Amino acid sequence: MTKIELTPSLNIMRQHEFERFSALIYDEAGIKIPPVKKTMLEARLQKRLKALGMHSFEEYADFVFSLEGQRQEMVHLVDVVTTNKTDFFREPQHFDFLVRQVLPNLRHGREGSALRAPFKIWSAGCSTGEEPYTMAMVLYEYAQAHPGFRFTITASDICTRVLKTAKAAIYPEDRVDTISLAFKQKYLLRSKDKKKGLVRICGELRNQVHFHRINLMDDELGIREPQDVIFCRNVIIYFDKPTQARLMQKFHRRLAPGGFLFLGHSETLNGLDVPFQPVGPTVYRKA
Repeated sequence: MTKIELTPSLNIMRQHEFERFSALIYDEAGIKIPPVKKTMLEARLQKRLKALGMHSFEEYADFVFSLEGQRQEMVHLVDVVTTNKTDFFREPQHFDFLVRQVLPNLRHGREGSALRAPFKIWSAGCSTGEEPYTMAMVLYEYAQAHPGFRFTITASDICTRVLKTAKAAIYPEDRVDTISLAFKQKYLLRSKDKKKGLVRICGELRNQVHFHRINLMDDELGIREPQDVIFCRNVIIYFDKPTQARLMQKFHRRLAPGGFLFLGHSETLNGLDVPFQPVGPTVYRKA
């Protein structure tokens, strides 16, 4: 009789392995992965097993929890488990609020200094860059209408893969459908090879956005200058309440007096003991 060798299946993650991985991801990135998402985690981590030439989750776990794995693999593990969804002008009412309420309010408060310091805004959880480039379009328009207004945009994400796309600022044409025709003509560059169906954000806007890899779970976020506005939209839905509260305290410390915080449409600070006051739909101000 011929003996058949069975290789370990990449599809089987044992319960204790799932618990180790989910605890590690929570500690590293603040993301809660409940048992009902075990299959999803299996599918995503299979990409790393294949990339490393490993044959089982046990082998991968031994590597991840080793000193070498902690140094080399954590960035890649976080990359595959993070969810990245965004659009240009997503939740457009927030950009209307920024222009109609926030900017005039801050300008009035700084009237004596003639806004010598640039307006500072941070896109925390910027994904592939659509949000900070939307900010750049809106603020560039505002600057043209208000001489002397200057701004800087910081954009950050924990995922290196999406940051690479964001820095390149190249998108398929169907990704820019939510941008108005006037803004497309003004701020987008079409590929010379029209068959590729690609566009790129113009250099003037790209130069206004500074990208960084930042883990929001770190005590020191690497943002030293006080920010006037922080956008952290559709990020904290992946965190539990204690993690949300700790993050809001960090944002509070990094906001300038009277600064504004924007959350996603399904997110709220209700039930969190944090020093922010609601001023609009999912918009809060530093108390």
